[in-house]
Amino acid sequence: MRISFACLLLLSATVSCHNERNRKFINQHINEGMSVNRCDQVITSRKITETGSNTCKDTNTFILASTNEVNKVCGLAGVPYGVGLTKSLQPFPIVVCTLRNQGARRPRCQYRGRSSTRYIAIRCEGDFPVHYGRDIVHLD
Repeated sequence: MRISFACLLLLSATVSCHNERNRKFINQHINEGMSVNRCDQVITSRKITETGSNTCKDTNTFILASTNEVNKVCGLAGVPYGVGLTKSLQPFPIVVCTLRNQGARRPRCQYRGRSSTRYIAIRCEGDFPVHYGRDIVHLD
């Protein structure tokens, strides 16, 4: 009985960790209504910074799609790519926000936005994305 309870507790903690990492991914990288002119506003309101600090991120990419559409990349809508990443089979519209004032700290982050359509490479845990690896120009 104790072993079963310990296993259940460990499984619960693992699922909670995956959920937390997926929620962070969604906060940092999914925004259907994003535009190149909203980088400062969205990054500030979502409190996006370098992990564990108030330092502004050099770049942050937003995927202009629903969470459900991006989740599908971790399943049948993606293929293995590089080391531990999954590449989307279809391109997504994205906005890349690049820091203009290097070395700045939150809340003084100022970004320039650029839009494009790219394949995305993400790290998945189970059926959910937890890390944005990169965007890819597909040349076949």
